[in-house]
Amino acid sequence: MKEKIFFYYTSDLHSHFENWPQIIGYFKKQKQKHERNGESYWILDNGDHVDRFHPIAEGLMGKGNVELLNKAGYNLANLGNNEGITLAHEDLLTLYNEAAFDVVCANLSVMEGAQPEWLKPYSIITSKRGLKIGVIGLTAPFETFYKMLGWEINNPFDVLDRMLDEVQQKADIVVLLSHLGINDDEEIARKYSGIDLIIGGHTHHLFQNGEYTNKSLLTAAGKHGTHLGEVMIEWDLEKHSIVKKEAYAVPTEHMAKDEETTSQVIEMRNEAIAYLQEPVAALKEPLYIAWFQETPLMKQLTFEMQKWTGADIAMLNAGVLLDHLSSGAITFQDVHRICPHPMNPCKVELYGDEVLEVIRVAHTKKLTEMRLKGFGFRGEVIGRMIFTGVEIKTSQESNGEEHVDKVLINGELIQTDRLYTLATADTFTFGSLFPEIAYSKKKKYYMPELLRDLLTRALQTLST
Repeated sequence: MKEKIFFYYTSDLHSHFENWPQIIGYFKKQKQKHERNGESYWILDNGDHVDRFHPIAEGLMGKGNVELLNKAGYNLANLGNNEGITLAHEDLLTLYNEAAFDVVCANLSVMEGAQPEWLKPYSIITSKRGLKIGVIGLTAPFETFYKMLGWEINNPFDVLDRMLDEVQQKADIVVLLSHLGINDDEEIARKYSGIDLIIGGHTHHLFQNGEYTNKSLLTAAGKHGTHLGEVMIEWDLEKHSIVKKEAYAVPTEHMAKDEETTSQVIEMRNEAIAYLQEPVAALKEPLYIAWFQETPLMKQLTFEMQKWTGADIAMLNAGVLLDHLSSGAITFQDVHRICPHPMNPCKVELYGDEVLEVIRVAHTKKLTEMRLKGFGFRGEVIGRMIFTGVEIKTSQESNGEEHVDKVLINGELIQTDRLYTLATADTFTFGSLFPEIAYSKKKKYYMPELLRDLLTRALQTLST
């Protein structure tokens, strides 16, 4: 006697609701089929469903996302870093209060006070024939950010060392909802026996037909809902073991949209926008943006960041502003529309020679024309780097490149062996765009403030 069980999942949707009606339409059809056949199935989300680039996530602080998950009949969800570190402490603390599904994340807890009732390390679910499945959730351990927001985040491997045996004793099958990334998923599969299925995310990788590492089946469905995940596990009730595992990433592009879900998204968007209608400034004249030029608004935004952080110098890319502003009343919706990125201000310490290298790279065409995706940036291109607190003299080379000739602070040449503080977006502390910033030994992140909070201050200054 055998039993087939089914899992359907989304991961890293990032509030890209343009694909949501197709996904839910597919899930509804599959649910109807399994109900007719008397089969067990569950629908899961693996984190980063919330992304504050979208008005629904911004206006309702993620609660609209949770309501959409409720309406779609989800059974389980994991936390991603976009839920975890782009919301203020109180907003995350109450995010899932109305969730009709279990939230599993074993390596996250509140530093002080009572733990939220919705947060569980794992969940044991039971099939129609009594098969026990343990589902553990783990999320990427951005320790610095979580600590600043009042959350404790633990090393996922330490958590598995403590918890895995307990879950294995309670369950016939162990599933890991992992918002850790492909490298950690593969390492977990190599290190721990008895994890039957790892549903991966965070690094936006996609396994079309699943991949095996040791005996663990790894599956992942990319990002933005372009694919959904589907898993089938067949269990032999007499042998008390798995006899088959299959995993697929199913493209959603040509799926039929569920009209009820489309209406829900529209209704939710209208509700969210209503919360964003509060005026924040009034402009006498329009303000224009230009990705490859310095504009008054971009200059003021960079200056506000320098003031906010108390830095010697500030640097910000013009590509963070996405649209012009008309004269008249400016609302939170306008601010969010032109600066949707979940990016925080940051201050780093650099020696003068490192500052010079950052400025040199910042003036190259390669960097300014680069199309950046991820690290919180939700725009198109990096654009021209705008500086405040420093005077930069350049000349044009024959190949069209801009050569940095001289850099002055307070009218004097920058001192190569002196420490300076540089304010910029946290985006540039990740990756390899500016190694000097990424490897700075002293970084201070400003949270939960986002760049658009400073943009509001800049608009208020320019409107006076």
